[in-house]
This record gives sequence, C-alpha cells and structure tokens, in this order.
Amino acid sequence: MNTTWRKEFEKARGNDKTPVVAVAPSQDVLDEKFDAGYGGSEGPPVLVWTEDYVYFPVVYDGAEWMDRAPRNPRPEGMGHVGGG
Repeated sequence: MNTTWRKEFEKARGNDKTPVVAVAPSQDVLDEKFDAGYGGSEGPPVLVWTEDYVYFPVVYDGAEWMDRAPRNPRPEGMGHVGGG
C-alpha cells in the first residue's frame, strides 16, 4: 500500500483541526512516498506538532501508520499504541 506521511497524518488527525506548529525533519518528508504494507518499515523518520498533539510513526509487524500523543499532560492518560 503506497502512502505518504501527509496522508497518514490526515487519517490520524481526526478531529484535531488545530494548526500545525512544526514538522521534523522538514515539510518535505510528508510527501515522500513509501510502502506502508506489511514487511518492513520504509517510511522516513518524522514528527508533526499541532497545538494539541505530537504525531509520530508507528510500525507493527511491518505495517506503518501515524498516531498521536497529547502535547500536554492529561488526567486520563493514554492507551497503548500499536499491537492488537
């Protein structure tokens, strides 16, 4: 399955419509195509910050996607990322 981090970011973003504050290493990495299917991690390193969340790459059994964590502490904590 060919994708980009920009596509994966939009999926992970859900209802977070706050502005993007920063992207590391650069905005260019968001548009690099890679195969996110099972096999091995191919997506380049990336972090995206919005006002409310930090988005990061996740891999499980070779499948890749983007998930998020709150930028600030929250009393409810956060569940597990990846796995089944």
